Amino acid sequence: MSLEQAEGVVRAVVVYDGRLLLVPDGEGWTLPSGTPEPAETAQATAARIVYELTGYLVDGTEPLTPRDTAGETAVVCQLLSESPSDGGRFAPEQVRWAPMEETAGTPLPASVRTYLRGHTPV
Repeated sequence: MSLEQAEGVVRAVVVYDGRLLLVPDGEGWTLPSGTPEPAETAQATAARIVYELTGYLVDGTEPLTPRDTAGETAVVCQLLSESPSDGGRFAPEQVRWAPMEETAGTPLPASVRTYLRGHTPV
């Protein structure tokens, strides 16, 4: 596991019970994402942005490779709380737990698509 300082945009990939956590982006749905704070790892950034946006606690487990060509990093996160706490930017009814088969039209980085293909329930 790499603990290097993050750069650029970090996207959190939270999969639970065959569903992917998505947040609204004004045009549709996307992965929770944000930019790192000074000296913050990609894993810490992912965990922080998921909590700030949704109220769910997650741990940033491991960055996916390769990094996106736009310099973005996707981090796989494990869900630590089944219910969100208060204070997330989006209320629980504003986030979406999308079944994997319904994410085909969602714009996702190639590394995330590859990861999801290996984690789609049969």
